[in-house]
Amino acid sequence: MNDMKLGITLIAAAVALAGCGEQKPAAKAEAKPAAAAPSVLEVKIGHVGPLTGGIAHLGKDNENGARLAVEEANAARTRIDGKEVKFTFLAEDDQADPKTGTTVAQKLVDAKVAGVVGHLNSGTSIPASPIYAQAGIPVISGSATNPKLTEQGFKSQFRVVGRDDQQGPAIASYLATTKKPKLVAVIDDATAYGEGIANEVEKTLKAANIKVLPREKGTDKTTDWKAVLTKLRGRRPDAVFYGGMDATGGPLLKQGRELGIKAVFSFGDGACTDEMTKLAGPAAEGLLCSQAGIPPQAADKRFLEAYKKRFNVDPILYAPFTYDAAKLLIAAMQKANSADPKRYLPELQKIDFTGATGKIAFDGKGDRKDAEMTIFTMQGGKLGPIAIVKGGKTMTYEEFIKGMK
Repeated sequence: MNDMKLGITLIAAAVALAGCGEQKPAAKAEAKPAAAAPSVLEVKIGHVGPLTGGIAHLGKDNENGARLAVEEANAARTRIDGKEVKFTFLAEDDQADPKTGTTVAQKLVDAKVAGVVGHLNSGTSIPASPIYAQAGIPVISGSATNPKLTEQGFKSQFRVVGRDDQQGPAIASYLATTKKPKLVAVIDDATAYGEGIANEVEKTLKAANIKVLPREKGTDKTTDWKAVLTKLRGRRPDAVFYGGMDATGGPLLKQGRELGIKAVFSFGDGACTDEMTKLAGPAAEGLLCSQAGIPPQAADKRFLEAYKKRFNVDPILYAPFTYDAAKLLIAAMQKANSADPKRYLPELQKIDFTGATGKIAFDGKGDRKDAEMTIFTMQGGKLGPIAIVKGGKTMTYEEFIKGMK
């Protein structure tokens, strides 16, 4: 009886083992190889500008330009090193504040961005630039014009607009030759941008033997200029130049007219916007201002149409330049076949690119070669370009457009 039970047990065990053995091949047959996941490379591109505060409209304009370029690159299914790229756009707000600018710069470095477009202001771009340089991250500004930005020697720093030592002489020379002032008042907002361009204007005017009054100053938050303007009214200047942004330049112009100052008011690019008509009202009529590049309406038609379609507004000032800045980063990555900053930076330094703002190439400092300067005036509540300065030569805007065709 025990032997019989043992035999039955052994037979059952053998059957069970045989069953397990038969299931193994079946399991292998059912396990189909997983389909290879598409090879996608994520590349982060940062943008920094003031998205809050008095000049948030300019910061958003800049951001829109860069964002459009990134979205177009994704839609085109850009490939690098045999992989489709998914570009991620990281937008940061520096509030036009130098301290905040360095904080968000470090934030983008920590996020391991491959490149940065920005900052809008020279006052935030300059203190942020060493942070990017130390990390080896290429950064292209589409609007910061203070010469110091590219004079620091950082090989990763670029800009696609002109410099204040080009823009300042352009607006000052135009003012001197067309309005022929004998006495000029110069005011600035004590920022790197405002003071920098005001210095260049003053230098050019003095070289033309035009008398310049002692410098007056405010801040980038000043909206009550009555004390400064009352002082100037007694000196009766023929022209006033202000280095600063439209948020402070508009009240300056409005209060100047209210106090009876009849001088020609002129500004740099920070106050060269249609926003001046909202801030200064009828007093904005006839103002002169400059931009460190071609005017927005002269940008490539395809860009203008795409921008309007995407954001339902026209570009304000430097959006075509931030669009080109983002395009340049991506083009350099494609040329290097790598999104690694160390590998694509050399391609960016020697790039020859035609964008929405024309042909772009950089000199050894990272400045745009042969940058144009545009002179505007306000007529009928709308800014319009009247002259282009390039290579020290001034031509009418119509002549410039004709030459582009």
